[in-house]
Formats: sequence, structure tokens, C-alpha cells
Amino acid sequence: MKHHENKPQEPETTATEQQVEATPAPEVIPSLDEMLKQAELKAQEHHDAWLRAKAEGENIRRRAQEDISKAQKFAVERFSNEMLAVMDSLQAGLAVESASVESFKSGMELTQKQLSIVFEKFNIKEVNPVGEKFDAHKHQAIGMVDSEQEANTVVNVMQRGYTLNERVLRPAMVMVAKGKD
Repeated sequence: MKHHENKPQEPETTATEQQVEATPAPEVIPSLDEMLKQAELKAQEHHDAWLRAKAEGENIRRRAQEDISKAQKFAVERFSNEMLAVMDSLQAGLAVESASVESFKSGMELTQKQLSIVFEKFNIKEVNPVGEKFDAHKHQAIGMVDSEQEANTVVNVMQRGYTLNERVLRPAMVMVAKGKD
């Protein structure tokens, strides 16, 4: 007879037990309270980011308005500085005690040259349209005269006009030919 050792026998596992061991443990689903807290935290983060973005947008808008205001306020500063030299010339000419007509005339011519240089620097151009076709965008007709010239031609300029960068500052006041009858 063979002698059996008394070793504890392992219990046999059933098929259902084997199935349970083979499937992993189910994931722990967070409770609704935890999910709500996480959603609230995310919502607060997004709200804070939105508030920061909104404040930054307002700051940019405010700074841009300040820059525009400063630009408008000081836009003519360079032009004004150039015009000071013209004013100085006029004042110097008026301060002369014993000036002749010729000296006044030469002083005015020099001052006009200074002014022309300033106009050139700032792209201000004179409109003197004698002989040109009348253009309502650049000229202001103050009357029509009989003339040998073609109808609607500028015959006489009563006051010169000026443009700034091709934009009319002041139209030229002109007399226009009626044309031959």
C-alpha cells in the first residue's frame, strides 16, 4: 500500500470562479459629487481665464484710444515747428523801423520761399488751374465769362487752391469760360 502524504488539497475551482478571476476589477466610478466638484473647478478656471482675457482686451482698447488721442493732439507738432520759422521771418520784417517798399517786398519773397519749403516738406501743393478743364472736385466756379477758350475751361483764378497728399484742402476759386456762341 502506498502511503499518501497528507497534503492539503487545493480546492478545485469552478468555472464561474475562474471567470471572475479572469475579469479585471471594475473601475471605480467617481461619485456624482466628485464629478460635480471637478466640473465646477473647470468652470471656475474657464471663468477666470475669460475675465483675464476680457480685462486684457479692455486694456488694449484703452491704450489704443490713448495712442489715437495723443496722435491727434500732436499730429501737427512737426508742421507747427516748421511754421515757427515762417512766423519769425514775418515778425522780423515787421520789426524793421525804416524799411522801404523794396525791402518789404524782398522780405515777403523770402518768407514766401520759407513757406513754400514747409509746404513741400508736408506735401501741400498749390492748385493754379488756368487753362485746365473745370473740375468740380478741385475747383469752385464763382462765375462764367465770355472767352475765346473752349467751354468749361478755367480762364482766371481768383484764389488758388491747395491739396494735401492729393486730397483737396481748399478748392481753387475760378472763373470759367462760357465758350463761343
